[in-house]
Amino acid sequence: MRNIALTLLASALLFLSVTPSFAIDVRAAVLRVDYQTLLPLSRYDLKPDDLGFAGAALADQDNNTTGSFMGHTYETLQVSAPPEEADAALDRILGEGIRLIVILARAEDLLRLTDRAAEEGALVFNAQAPDMAIRDDACRANLLHTTYSYGMQADAVAQFAVWKKWTDWVLVHGSNPPDVALADAFRRAARKFGARIVEEREFEDTGGSRRTDSGHVMVQRQLPVFMQDLPDHDVIIAADETKYFAEYLPFHLWTPRPTLGSAGLRPIEIHGGHEAFGATQFQNRFEALSERYIQPLDYSTWIALRAVGEAVTRASTADPMGVRDYVISDQFELAAFAGSKVTFRDWNGQLRTPVMLYDGRLTVSISPQDGFLHQTSPLDTMGLDRPESQCTAFN
Repeated sequence: MRNIALTLLASALLFLSVTPSFAIDVRAAVLRVDYQTLLPLSRYDLKPDDLGFAGAALADQDNNTTGSFMGHTYETLQVSAPPEEADAALDRILGEGIRLIVILARAEDLLRLTDRAAEEGALVFNAQAPDMAIRDDACRANLLHTTYSYGMQADAVAQFAVWKKWTDWVLVHGSNPPDVALADAFRRAARKFGARIVEEREFEDTGGSRRTDSGHVMVQRQLPVFMQDLPDHDVIIAADETKYFAEYLPFHLWTPRPTLGSAGLRPIEIHGGHEAFGATQFQNRFEALSERYIQPLDYSTWIALRAVGEAVTRASTADPMGVRDYVISDQFELAAFAGSKVTFRDWNGQLRTPVMLYDGRLTVSISPQDGFLHQTSPLDTMGLDRPESQCTAFN
């Protein structure tokens, strides 16, 4: 805590030495849309009530540490609503004059809310939806993304598999639309990095209870049979965004192989065991504030609000488009405990960041992997690169 405070103080003093400061009161909001979902397969994965909001609280704490030396104050309103009340909740936020908004919602709701925010000149940060289209031909000029896309997730996993020379894949995906979208990203990653999908199988979501006393018994009988008679392969790539079956895969295969993707080795923004790159102090501060381990939605919310704080500090503006223009400029960078400073892509508003690969306890690796080169940044080997993007809103 002492070291991080000294770092923030030094940053503020450096800025003050070259730029006059003036008071800025920064009001932001986090709008979390709460959906009715099935309980997770494991009780360890139950969502905390303050999911996302705890990340916002830590960002306010960090921003105010620097802001206190510059006459800047930060306050973030925390709002949760079911989908049918999300529009009204956004209108209340806008009615309070707030124009910097982090939204935790699915893509279809996110786009509608973003368009409504644009009518009032508000800037939106997407901290949850991984869909590719909202970073591509459905992008918005007032929408930035601090969470991974499906493409970034798949590319990070693919790079590790190819680096290990595990290039023959069996792709197993669920039947729900998010599962199919993630599977599409893995197909694209295989073509991009020279892997070969030797067979695909779909595990159908038939509904029903997933947590009955006999659930694991049924899975133990079903999955090995489902995974019989495969061609020679190096790894199983699982695409199960709805978390219906993949977590059972690693120990219920017919032929034992490593599992990557939605189970086994997974791409993740952050996890409670991450300690490298100064993250121990970050984890300690989060846990002291929230009394739990950090989750990815906390981190993507924290990143969004810290980006706002950095823009206010460096560019002396809290105007939404002023913040946007600064964070997608070459001047912006943010230390995020990920191994390299993060930036935003100026062609579609996606956060450019390393991707952790996590086994449930440890960071096993971080992509981009050694040897995957790019003319601008190795980070741009993951997700939509500039020539691939059809986003024109940022032109």
